[in-house]
Amino acid sequence: MEAALRHLRAVDPALIPWIDQIGPFALQTQPHGFATLVYAIISQQISLTAARAIRDRLAAALGDITPTAILAAGDTTLRAAGLSTQKIASLYDLAARVSDGRLNLAQLASLDDETAIAHLTAARGIGRWTAEIYLIFGLGRLDILPATDLGLRDAIRLVDELPKIPSPSELLARGERWRPYRSVACWYLWQIRRIITQR
Repeated sequence: MEAALRHLRAVDPALIPWIDQIGPFALQTQPHGFATLVYAIISQQISLTAARAIRDRLAAALGDITPTAILAAGDTTLRAAGLSTQKIASLYDLAARVSDGRLNLAQLASLDDETAIAHLTAARGIGRWTAEIYLIFGLGRLDILPATDLGLRDAIRLVDELPKIPSPSELLARGERWRPYRSVACWYLWQIRRIITQR
């Protein structure tokens, strides 16, 4: 992380005061596996608070969140946890793919970023953003930039004092300088936005 922070300070002076204020990089990764990927799907387009509540209700209903448990649960149980019809279909598809070997989660750690993303996005309901978030938080990959993430785009608006939120392509261009530590820059940007919006 020392090398990552030296790099970010060198290539992006706008981040220096924020890195100083926030302190050491402290990304909290999740265990690599099925349950973390389920949580990534649950988290789509809802607040973290709502996602955690749904995850906790799902865990209470199923015990361990496993492919077998999802496939055996039934729509009523999953809907009672707070899952939409679309997310239920996505979880069934994910569970089936993991169960029959079409998606080998253990193998993902050995794949390069783009290949891992391709494997994940073959599953229903897993778009590039969900796959990228999983690579950051589930696999601890250091050079991922989920450019469609509205929080990241808004953070850049705040840091750069822009009149409007940049587009995903503008964020990708802005983030090229952060390679090979784009995930680290993302973590700081998420913290920056939290700090500013809580003022």
